[in-house]
Amino acid sequence: MDLKDIQRQINQAMNEQNKRPIPEFEGYSPFEMHKILHFTFAIDSPLKLQKLSNTDYYKIPILNQIKYLTDLINKNGEIKLTNKGFLPTKIVSDLYSQGFLKDEHIENGISKLYKETDSMTVNLTRILIELAGLTKKRNGKISLTKSSQKILGDNEALLRQIFLTFTNKFNWAYYDGYGENQIGQLGYGFSLILLSKYGQTKRLDSYYAEKYFRAYPKLLDSLEPTYGTLEKYASRCYSIRIFDRFLDYFGLIRIEEEKKGLDSIKHIIKTDIFDRLINVRPPNTQYT
Repeated sequence: MDLKDIQRQINQAMNEQNKRPIPEFEGYSPFEMHKILHFTFAIDSPLKLQKLSNTDYYKIPILNQIKYLTDLINKNGEIKLTNKGFLPTKIVSDLYSQGFLKDEHIENGISKLYKETDSMTVNLTRILIELAGLTKKRNGKISLTKSSQKILGDNEALLRQIFLTFTNKFNWAYYDGYGENQIGQLGYGFSLILLSKYGQTKRLDSYYAEKYFRAYPKLLDSLEPTYGTLEKYASRCYSIRIFDRFLDYFGLIRIEEEKKGLDSIKHIIKTDIFDRLINVRPPNTQYT
């Protein structure tokens, strides 16, 4: 046996190892998990974004908030930003009043809406349209890009661009106090797989957090809890990022929350839109 034969055997053994099902990965192989992590919606990934009906697109809050804001910009030609680069108060009030997305602290009367940064959802919307290349800033004014004209009239293309911008370009740690780590955002595709598999039944948010950290235990090393146990702290971080500020914004889940003193119990169930938008193939199979 020469060196080429030995190397061939080594490569074959490694290839077989990479294709073996891993229980912590819900039966997906290391090769498939690599795709889920780094090429979430590539052709050979287990995940696929599908086209929705026009009715379904109207049920996606973040998409419709973005369409409303870009329509305002289009009608005005351009909008003059504040000295700090934010949307003017009139636009902020108009956008928030449409009710696409709400901020809990504003709705509960804890704080009042005045400027863009008073509303996380309004601020996020303005950031996303910039990151997605739908708008440009020049001389203190925001306007639509030439390339945005076509995509804004195509719900499928627009949702895909917003979805990928939110998951790949926007920093999920931006609005919370859990530190600069990748919890929730790293492997968000695996969370989609979990919801696809288990989301038809109402389950605790912690149910998904446990499975997520079982697949990615090293992410726990990036946390320094400021209260409670590491597990509960990590679960709370994951829940806020993946459910409250991602899947709910895209209309893919319903959250049922029950307050109990300072704590709350949160149940998650996927919406009908979830399965129409997110196609998940089982482990060790291929799309045809």
